[in-house]
Amino acid sequence: MFRYRTLLDELITHVENKKITILVGPRQVGKTTLMKQLYEIFKNTYKCLFFDLDIPSHYLKVNTYESFINSLKLEGYHDNGPLFVVFLDEFQRFPDMAIVLKNIADHHHNIKIYASGSSSLAIHASIQESLSGRKRIVYVYPLSFKEYLKFLQYDYLVEKIENLFSISSDNLKQLLPELYPELNQFLIYGGYPEVALAKNEKEKGEVLASIFDLYVKKDLMDFLKIDKIRQVKTIIEFLSINNGQQINYNQISQIVGLDEKTVKNYIEILKETFIVFIQRPWFTNKNKELTKLPKIYFIDNGVRNFFINNFTKIELRPDAPFLFEGFIVSECIKKNIPSDALKYWRTKNKQEVDLIIDYGINLKIIEIKYKDIIKKSDLNGLFAFKRYYPQFSDIYCIAKSSNKDCHGIPCFSPFDFDKIIVH
Repeated sequence: MFRYRTLLDELITHVENKKITILVGPRQVGKTTLMKQLYEIFKNTYKCLFFDLDIPSHYLKVNTYESFINSLKLEGYHDNGPLFVVFLDEFQRFPDMAIVLKNIADHHHNIKIYASGSSSLAIHASIQESLSGRKRIVYVYPLSFKEYLKFLQYDYLVEKIENLFSISSDNLKQLLPELYPELNQFLIYGGYPEVALAKNEKEKGEVLASIFDLYVKKDLMDFLKIDKIRQVKTIIEFLSINNGQQINYNQISQIVGLDEKTVKNYIEILKETFIVFIQRPWFTNKNKELTKLPKIYFIDNGVRNFFINNFTKIELRPDAPFLFEGFIVSECIKKNIPSDALKYWRTKNKQEVDLIIDYGINLKIIEIKYKDIIKKSDLNGLFAFKRYYPQFSDIYCIAKSSNKDCHGIPCFSPFDFDKIIVH
């Protein structure tokens, strides 16, 4: 059955562009599926070839410039012929492929390449110089909430979300009773496609376990050659427990028995392999505002909950507010807002705003509240920010079940907040 991803339409438009399109994202997130869907869409218009580089015989067909071109010529390719579309899955494991792709891009205008890889670190290391100016990187993340609903064939719920712009209510749970159970499930198990399609909670947990096992073996051990797997797992567990909270690298180094530099390096690897997101503070006054301590969120709540072995229902969880914050931040990332633009604000007097989207001269200042009823005191951080920085007026609240203005602050729900985050 065809499962639609929002990125598909964008990727289709790339076919006539000479630049190599590189799909980057975590394992099991749907990169291969997207490329196979493109293959099916294009095969009646263009000559298409698909190579899975994890298969040695496929790799040998494309691992040099000569073998690549000869493999295509066997399928009818010639220099002045029609467009050939070539798909290369898991190319990041082979640094020599970057030179091959460079030569193809430089000398063959009628070969379009789509390639995929699971590690941002690996891909940047292999293509940064060779493919400069010759590539377009597209990030593929776990499903957004709307994609999740479409995967489950709840198109009618997506339609209701699209119609929220005409409604202002402080009790959306009553208006949309069928939507909140799906949101609750998403907050617990996340948006990996196979997890979303799993039949029951036991199967969802098993899928998450298999995703992590593959990540450890393929990314951490085989490619990145990390030998301190036990310590890395301890770091991940610490970050899971402290999800959405400020972290201290020195504290982690003492817990795991590694120096602070190594801890920072491992957390950077977790970021570049799409396990966590690092949210840094926004500041202008070093004397009054925090400048260094980052917050860590997991890109996917299901992965986070797997690490702490807690799939308890959301209404019974003391960490529900952090899961909700992580969900909002992750949805921003999935909309391709640059990660460096997603920040938080906190003064040394502990006044705080959960999310600041920094577009340079323009800021979006957002408080995130997992509450049905928003008190004025819940927005003290926003009011404090307004006092410090009256020149910024794009100030909002995202609430659990309301999209009605509260205490003079425009309020949006977890379903329609995307209209305020776009630059």
